[in-house]
Parts: sequence; C-alpha cells; structure tokens
Amino acid sequence: MLFPTTLVLVRGAGDLATGVIYRLHEAGFPVIATETAQPMVVRRTVAFAQAVFDGSHSVEGVTAHRVDDLAAAIGMAQRGDLPVLPDPRDEVIAAVQPVVLVDARLLKRAQVTHRDQAPLVIGLGPGFAAGENCHAAIETNRGHRLGRVLWSGATEADTGIPGAVAGYRQERLLRAPAAGEFAAHVTIGDVVAKDQVIGEIRSEAAVTPVMASLTGVVRGLLHSGLVVAAHTKLGDIDPRLDQTAIDTISDKSLAIGGAVLVAVLTWLNRSA
Repeated sequence: MLFPTTLVLVRGAGDLATGVIYRLHEAGFPVIATETAQPMVVRRTVAFAQAVFDGSHSVEGVTAHRVDDLAAAIGMAQRGDLPVLPDPRDEVIAAVQPVVLVDARLLKRAQVTHRDQAPLVIGLGPGFAAGENCHAAIETNRGHRLGRVLWSGATEADTGIPGAVAGYRQERLLRAPAAGEFAAHVTIGDVVAKDQVIGEIRSEAAVTPVMASLTGVVRGLLHSGLVVAAHTKLGDIDPRLDQTAIDTISDKSLAIGGAVLVAVLTWLNRSA
C-alpha cells in the first residue's frame, strides 16, 4: 500500500459509496467500510454492501468481505484487504480513530457528522457544509458542479429528482405501494415489460403486487426479505436495455470517488 498509515473509514457501502471505496482502495489507502445490519441498497451488484448479506462481494475486481469484529476489520484493512463492518448503531468511529472519515451514506441531513470525528472529515452531498460539519464537502448533484471538492461553503440542496435515463426520471424507479416485507419475483439483470409483476409487498393486511413502471432491464433491486415503508425505493429499470451497466460502477459514482481521492491527496499535500 502507498499510504499504509492513512486509515480511511467510509460510512456506507452503497453504490455511490462503492465508487469512493474503490478509488481509495485502488490508490493504496487502507479502507474500512461500515454499514447497517440490513443495507437498503438497490444497485446491489455494484455495492460492497452486498457483502453484509453474502459474506463477500466483488465489484470490478475488488472483493469486500463482511467482518463482524472491529480488531479483525482493522487488521484486514492494514493488510490491503477490504472489510465491510456492520455497525448498526454507528459506534465504531471513536474506536477506529481513522485519519480520514468519509460520510458516504447520502442521508441528506445536516446533523449526521461532526468535524471533530477525524483529522479529515469529508461529507458527500446535501446537508454538508465545509468548515461547519466537515472539512471538505463533495458535490453529488448531476450537472456542472458534480464531483467538485468544496473547502468552504455548502453543497447543493437535494432536488428530489432522479437523474434522467433515456428521458425517464421518476418513471424508471420502483417504489413500494404499501408497507410490509418485500419479496422479489425477478433478479437484477432480468428484462421486464411494463406492468409486469416484479415482486410483492407482504403484510398482515394484504399482499400487494409491485409492477414494472416501464420496459427495460432491472438495474437495481432491493434484497428480498427486507421490511419497507410505503414509497420506499425498491429498484430501478434501465430502458436502454444495457446489461453491461449492471456490473460496472456508474459514471457518477466514479466521479464522486475521484473527488474524494483528490480531497484526501490535497489534504495530505497541504499537511506535508
């Protein structure tokens, strides 16, 4: 590893966080990722969070392993491997004492991270303001400012509008029609037709079908068995029928990951 003493803790291992983890790991930083006990991740094929369910998961040649012991996670990271540590109560930061803390959970709330939690704290997306609750903030909204590193000032507010794919925005998203346990009838990579039943929400009151919103390839799908609230994002459908995008990190995720890497290297350079 090029930077063996610069331990990075990344909160979150979803698809956007995976771009960050991937860039840092490949650049030679020891990285520990933390996740919830049951990650609500949709693009699971390109999310290291899937290791929480499967024990290990590979994305573009990098394999993450679930580790339930903090000491083991630190040792694994220092050896150049990639641990994903379930931390449902968000308690390990003080014990790990990372040099760099990256909040990649995209919670879109201001009071989730504090600047004093690590020598360098980086926040992704809405809710972060450099100089207030982080040292550096990364813009995550698509557009001219995507991937910019802010050393002062706040990132743009959450628009609530998903990015367009072949002209579709909200239409490409699958959302829970009711609260209950999600059960999928298809898998990521399947081609589905508009109005096809792709799963169901099971509750004591009823079993409610989940219908495909348009024709395309299933690019993301929540893990079966998770309990969701009504309107929770369950998945997304790519109308371009491009199955190569299923197993590769997105352009947005790589741009954000590159921005975090630049922020860390800039800070190290200024500190030298």
